[in-house]
Amino acid sequence: MKFTKMSLVAALLMGSSAFAIDNIKMSGDAKLFYATSDAKSGYDQAYNAFTNGYTKKDGDLFSKDSSAADAALSLNITADLYKNDMVSISAGAGYTVLSTLGLENNLVSNVWGGSHQATFGTGASYGTVNGGALNGAKVENANWMTEAWLAVTAGKTTVKLGRMELDTPLAFTETWSAEKNTFEAIVAVNQDIPDTTLVGAYVGNGNGSETFGQANMASNINPIAGVSLAYAPVVNGGGKFATYGRDGAYAIGAINNSFKPLTAQAWYYNVMDVATAYWLQADLNMEGIVAGAQYTGLKADAVGAKEDNVYALMLGYEMKDVATFKIAYSDVNKNGSVGAAGFNTATSTGASKLYTEAWWNYGYVTRSDTQTISVSAEANVATIDLGAYYTDANQGSKKDIAGNELRNVDMKEFTLTAGKDFGPLNATLAYIYTKADDQNIKPYATKGSSYNSVQAYLTLNF
Repeated sequence: MKFTKMSLVAALLMGSSAFAIDNIKMSGDAKLFYATSDAKSGYDQAYNAFTNGYTKKDGDLFSKDSSAADAALSLNITADLYKNDMVSISAGAGYTVLSTLGLENNLVSNVWGGSHQATFGTGASYGTVNGGALNGAKVENANWMTEAWLAVTAGKTTVKLGRMELDTPLAFTETWSAEKNTFEAIVAVNQDIPDTTLVGAYVGNGNGSETFGQANMASNINPIAGVSLAYAPVVNGGGKFATYGRDGAYAIGAINNSFKPLTAQAWYYNVMDVATAYWLQADLNMEGIVAGAQYTGLKADAVGAKEDNVYALMLGYEMKDVATFKIAYSDVNKNGSVGAAGFNTATSTGASKLYTEAWWNYGYVTRSDTQTISVSAEANVATIDLGAYYTDANQGSKKDIAGNELRNVDMKEFTLTAGKDFGPLNATLAYIYTKADDQNIKPYATKGSSYNSVQAYLTLNF
């Protein structure tokens, strides 16, 4: 799911321009997210594995076992610590608490966040499958410090050190779920060259559920029949931080806007002892016409590894304060060793910044030998933000080493959204139609059936 967020560079520059004001600022948000679907998944799938031998074909919209909910509270504080004519110093901290509010025992049987842990044998109704397979479970609240950083600015250079959000093309904070991942890093941003921003970073740790390098730190909330009860996991169990990749990662980037309608950027990454990657992008915005091109590649460090790469093109039209229409296409090569390209290396969600990325079903447009087309329309009608999004990802057929045909995985998604602000409160509803070969597979079927999802988001900003 896509929500607009400030880029790393913009966030750092805003922070540096605010250093001239001696102030302490507090901000945050409170979230209550709910989702339901008629797919056989989550607790509904686990329950039927024990009681019906997977013979029940579908879930039920708005039923307890087919629904998930979570509440989250995030608090942030920033302060200017020191300022003279040469140097400015500021600091910031953030804390997040994730709670089901006990809803898993009453209205829903699944949670949103992967940071939850569970205590078993409590006798509670949650987790009591097949007459007491786990003797009940209590879903524990999760809480952790999301940010704790210090920033120093001298001239047109800002250096930020500590725990923070990042927003680079191949390593970024995901904010679409009830929880968000952050990093422990050092980042330097320089703007001495006119219309150019240079970025250098070292990322040592992260708490996203990444799949490269580190040991499995997933929540223990998915023990029932091996089925995950976390609907939208992004963060490690308990919010724990671990080494990024195997030995950390370096990134350098350059963003140029010398020709004002055009923004070009180039990035290079070295996830040490794991892989190297690059990202090239150019975006044009001229008199309502928007267009863009992306190309990115990833190559594992293993001997003989072949590069995975993908290109994406986008064309659209913006009527300011009225509507925006876009169409995009992407194509992933089929000979890469990793089997995917362009995805966020910081989590295992499969999310990407490709123009064709789906609104909800991540991890498809980046797969090897996948061609994707996406179409979107966004408009504001009577103070209501409306959106319609369609994604069609088609993966070519594959063969194993012995030449046997492997199943390709196609995915189609159609999403409608409606959101409205009531002062500091935003309320958003979403309907999602999904047809994916590897989801909602019915008994004796080889490919998944289509299903419907409904989501509700309440976000109070303060």
